[in-house]
Amino acid sequence: MSADYEPRDIERKWQERWAADSLYQVTEDSSRPKWYALTMFPYTSGDLHIGHWYALAPSDAHARYMRMKGFNVLHPIGFDAFGLPAENAAISRSIHPHTWTMQNIENMRRQLKSIGAIYDWSREVITCLPEYYRWTQWLFLQFYHAGLAYRAKAAANWCPQCQTVLANEQVTADGTCERCQTPVTKKDLEQWFLRITKYADELLDHSKIDWPERIKLMQKNWIGKSTGAEISFALDVPGIEEKEIRVFTTRADTVYGVTFMVLAPEHPLVERLTTLERREEVSAYVAQSRRLSDIQRLSTEKEKTGVFIGACCINRLNGQPVPIWVADYVLMTYGTGAVMGVPAHDARDFDFAKKFGLPIPVVIAPPSWSGEELSEAYLEEGTMVNSGPFNGLPNSQGKEAIADHLEERGWGGRTITYRLRDWLISRQRYWGAPIPIVYCPKCGIVPVPEERLPVLLPSDAEFRPTGESPLKYHQGFVNTTCPNCGTPAKRETDTMDTFICSSWYFLRYTSPHYQDGPFDPDKMACWLPVDLYTGGAEHATMHLLYARFFAKALRDRGLLSFDEPFLRLYNQGIIIAQRQKMSKSRGNVVNPDAYVEEEGADAVRAYLMFVGPWDQGGDWNDRGLSGVSRWLHRVWHLVLTQPPSPSTATEEKTKELRRITHQTIKRVTHDIERFRFNTMIAALMEFTNDLSRLKEEGSVDFETWQEAIDSLLLLLAPSTPHLAEELWQRRNRPYSIHGQPWPSWDEALAAQEEFTLVIQVNGRLRDRVSAPVSITEAEAKELALGRERIKAHLDGKVVEKVIYISQRLVNVVTR
Repeated sequence: MSADYEPRDIERKWQERWAADSLYQVTEDSSRPKWYALTMFPYTSGDLHIGHWYALAPSDAHARYMRMKGFNVLHPIGFDAFGLPAENAAISRSIHPHTWTMQNIENMRRQLKSIGAIYDWSREVITCLPEYYRWTQWLFLQFYHAGLAYRAKAAANWCPQCQTVLANEQVTADGTCERCQTPVTKKDLEQWFLRITKYADELLDHSKIDWPERIKLMQKNWIGKSTGAEISFALDVPGIEEKEIRVFTTRADTVYGVTFMVLAPEHPLVERLTTLERREEVSAYVAQSRRLSDIQRLSTEKEKTGVFIGACCINRLNGQPVPIWVADYVLMTYGTGAVMGVPAHDARDFDFAKKFGLPIPVVIAPPSWSGEELSEAYLEEGTMVNSGPFNGLPNSQGKEAIADHLEERGWGGRTITYRLRDWLISRQRYWGAPIPIVYCPKCGIVPVPEERLPVLLPSDAEFRPTGESPLKYHQGFVNTTCPNCGTPAKRETDTMDTFICSSWYFLRYTSPHYQDGPFDPDKMACWLPVDLYTGGAEHATMHLLYARFFAKALRDRGLLSFDEPFLRLYNQGIIIAQRQKMSKSRGNVVNPDAYVEEEGADAVRAYLMFVGPWDQGGDWNDRGLSGVSRWLHRVWHLVLTQPPSPSTATEEKTKELRRITHQTIKRVTHDIERFRFNTMIAALMEFTNDLSRLKEEGSVDFETWQEAIDSLLLLLAPSTPHLAEELWQRRNRPYSIHGQPWPSWDEALAAQEEFTLVIQVNGRLRDRVSAPVSITEAEAKELALGRERIKAHLDGKVVEKVIYISQRLVNVVTR
């Protein structure tokens, strides 16, 4: 065998051996506790960059650790393969999306195998294959039959470049498409929705899961639960059937201060209430508003705009007419699409009233207010004034009193509303799971029978450079017969949002080849819920929220027995390059292939764990990788060269090695359990240095040395699996190291006998000395004051006091 460390040869050797032996193939084994460790699967973009490895390598190390701890570990991998990027790339390259995607998967699979992870490749899922999206369609039908999937006409975010609808979450802060950066507009379309709002309160409850606080807060803010009141304003306009406009407000106490009403540009009453002389201006304003994204419309930096529509409603509480305006800062998707304007007590309404010269009556008086005009909106607590029978009440009591009054009169009352909107899943593109619906002129909307699934994407679709979906022009796809009556009918040509596919993939991993349902119920019950889910925090209000919704909806259909899909969530940080986030446009994307070929996968894995705290990320640096590579070479030579001679062993040094070994086992165990991979690698490096020093000194016995080297390799196994396996074999230990139990430590042996006592004079470091851990406070002070270097700093000074911090420092205070 070669005495040199050749990482690539070793890594290929063991990857082939592990595959041939099915070492990582997972079965349902009830004799061991289960551990389902899942990392968010990659999108099939073509290449894995080092950022993917940063998510995957540490999570694999932790999964390996749990396996050595005696758990039956499921740590699967697959590919999120539908979506716009694949279709756009295919159009630009004149290649079918299926061909492009499968070529990418082949390359990415090769890259993933090079990482040396414990993936059971027999469980791979690929969301764009019919064997997977058949069950995506089946799940859609379960939602449809439960009343959770419905079709409605709605204004949608529309990307002119991608020629498709975007969810709110897919529109960037500057109002552009997150995929192509084209300005997003609004378009009215008949589309399919999932009724996620039914589960709003359940989704606000995170009590059963161990998730980062920031993720829980992001979800709570996105759902946006508001408790308040709905208030009816009377409407009496000739020729208009509606007799009221209802608004939601959290400030019912300010209703006497309403001086205008604002409707969202999309509100159906805008067109019907606008007077003839105002119609041209209002129509132009509405058209202009629909070219803005919701984010642009709600921006606090945007100047308030609006147009009076020529009509009024009546404030029932004081009988006053209220002019009705249309303004883009009101959204149809929040509350009722109508907002009462209370300029004295809302900053946005104050700016609007100032701009358009509207009255600003005070109805909540600030302390010591004597009737003067306000220079800005007053938003704090106060006393109700100009509010009829409610004058003199603290406004907190006034809220309740007015809500009671509204309910007694039938003019409204207490209610709850949410910012969360139902999930718009229609996409006007080809590369997605077809929505299994048929439109029949006789029967209307007809779901495709389950036994006829999957509704397949036609392989001969013609892609247009405009980006329009080829499905609506494919006669063989569009034209069908009604499943109910057999007459000619049309298929739905929209496909599903790709987040549908990723909302249930964690279930399919348990039985990826099951033919009688989306998952084998018995195997699913064995593994779910996921014990540990790792991935990026950017998925907080999309994938993570949608997957929770899916789990709760499927529970209610009797398909699942649990409420939450992911019991614990851990978000890794971002690996950057040249102090910037990696992107192709910056030209700083780091492809791991060349580094793996040159330094080995183990070096890349270990460096990514060492580069910084996993939850914070770090900056990729070639020199840092080289340093880790040199360390692994030192480990190689340390293990394989001649051990120390027993004849020179001393009891003191042998005891020291045993203590260091058990301390390292304890440190590494605590670090890996807490995902502190950087300090874990640092501990292993220190252990290597200690072993090298003691070996050079030749002062430890053979048995203790062997125990230390075996411990080093077992501790390295999760992070550098190939190197550990090779050295384990060369030491004639039983195959495989990855089937060995994790080493344990003895607290008594790990106990520190000495520590470094820091000595300060007036807070400044002046000396250090080794001291026994059993030292008393009096002994520590005596030791410090007796040191020659300390005496020199005390010459001619009076010692006022001596402060001792146990097993850390002595600080001598003088004057």
